[in-house]
Amino acid sequence: MTNLLPPSPPAGEASRRTALGMALASVAGCARAQGSNQQGSPDKNPPPGLWQIARDRGFTFGAAVQANMLASDPLYAAAYEREAGVLVPEFEGKWSVLQPKEGEFDFSMLDAIISWGQARGRPIRGHALIWHEAFPDWALAAIGESQQRARAVMAAHINKVLGTTRLRIRDWDVVNEVVADPPGSDTPQADGELRNSPFFRALGPGYIETALRMAREQDATLRLVLNDYGVEEDTPWAEEKRRRLLNLVRDLVRKKVPLDAVGIQAHLQMRNAFNPAVFANFVRAIRAEGLSVLVTELDIREGDSVPDDYVARDRVVAERVSAFISAAAEGGVRTFLTWGLVDRFSWTVIEASVARRDGKLHRALPLDWEYNRKEMWRAMARSFQTAA
Repeated sequence: MTNLLPPSPPAGEASRRTALGMALASVAGCARAQGSNQQGSPDKNPPPGLWQIARDRGFTFGAAVQANMLASDPLYAAAYEREAGVLVPEFEGKWSVLQPKEGEFDFSMLDAIISWGQARGRPIRGHALIWHEAFPDWALAAIGESQQRARAVMAAHINKVLGTTRLRIRDWDVVNEVVADPPGSDTPQADGELRNSPFFRALGPGYIETALRMAREQDATLRLVLNDYGVEEDTPWAEEKRRRLLNLVRDLVRKKVPLDAVGIQAHLQMRNAFNPAVFANFVRAIRAEGLSVLVTELDIREGDSVPDDYVARDRVVAERVSAFISAAAEGGVRTFLTWGLVDRFSWTVIEASVARRDGKLHRALPLDWEYNRKEMWRAMARSFQTAA
């Protein structure tokens, strides 16, 4: 099977999502061997698609996508054409893909997604300009030389990427995962409220403002998004991260730093409690600062113990998704994006830090292993149809 990802970056550059290609290919192959003859059946997936159901109620629905899969897997491409109204490059817009060597840019894979989307009238949103992962070794070394060098490296990347995609992508995650994970969370960081990332070490906390201002200088009307995770659920660490993120957002707004929206990734975990009122109020607090709120990477990790049959498992997942979308919509979210569409290609089935410990595979996305709609899809459709 064709590798799902761009060519692997040099040692030291692999991220939690860009190192999954061979493993995903292996899992997908196993799934095909066990699959039925009803993969992506039109009878099981009649119109309208989820993006059309959402659109008719004033919402936007889309999903992260992989260029290689669009080109190599007709069922995958058909699922995206049917269900996704917005496309997000899962890997193809990240630094290590676009600029693997200093000054040598490669937009071929990103262009493939853009062209596929344009041919079908589907907009693309960019992900992600500044991130602590998918960051090449050359860039890591360069920004450690001096603050002047770090700013120059940042400016060159932002200016080239936004200049090249200006007429085709009007929405970018400019800074991604900048808030530190508090104690108690899955990946706690030792000190401080901001993540100790390469640009944080090079430029200090002001790197966030610098990146946003550079992006605005390059494009006066681009939607600039700060994207982060770990604020969705009802735990002490999520409460603390909500506080940190809201403080950061308020500080940026107070300084009149250009920022249009906050993205909430929503990698939900069933083992954690969810309080709809708490989350809706958090969304309202961000929107009170004059910003939009997007759900950018929705998927589900099931609990430590799950029912034996898929129908029961899917029902439990659907209930959580429905509660989350309803709460987000109540708070004012109008854009919902999932991190993929089809279970067999979800990062949750491969990445060790999020994969199930019992050997079972998460059923994390709207479509099952055979590219067909399952209860999560139906829960999302109902949530869009009934939301205020």
